[in-house]
Amino acid sequence: MVITLLALFSLLTIPLFGGTSKLGYSARCLNGTIKYLFNEAALTGREHRLVCNLDRGTYSAQVLDADGEVVTLSGIGRETTLAGDVRFRDLQLPDRGTFTSGEVTVRMHPAGWVEETSVHLEDGSGNALTLHVMPLTGTAEIFEGYKTL
Repeated sequence: MVITLLALFSLLTIPLFGGTSKLGYSARCLNGTIKYLFNEAALTGREHRLVCNLDRGTYSAQVLDADGEVVTLSGIGRETTLAGDVRFRDLQLPDRGTFTSGEVTVRMHPAGWVEETSVHLEDGSGNALTLHVMPLTGTAEIFEGYKTL
């Protein structure tokens, strides 16, 4: 019985150590940060921002404080680098266009709304994942491959 459970467990976990695990890990971490910022914006009544540096493969979080000053967050909002050879292929925001380089800011509004966004991640082997952020819930659906809005 124990051997069967161990075999089943390893069958389920071994795919996590495959070539796309860093891609999936990066997508899940980014998704968690987006959801956290969305919730914090609603709870605090302050606009939160996700800042993606497409050239460096990093993202961080900011909050608009009561004085109107933009403050960089620590903790879950600290600057985070995408894992391994994962990079941003592009970010699509329907109201602003498609960005392939530079710094892009996605706003989470205190009223419980985030800009509709598609984040396309790619690794060195050409594997791609798409995070599609839903405006009203702040959750992201993760799709294999490159999907457009």
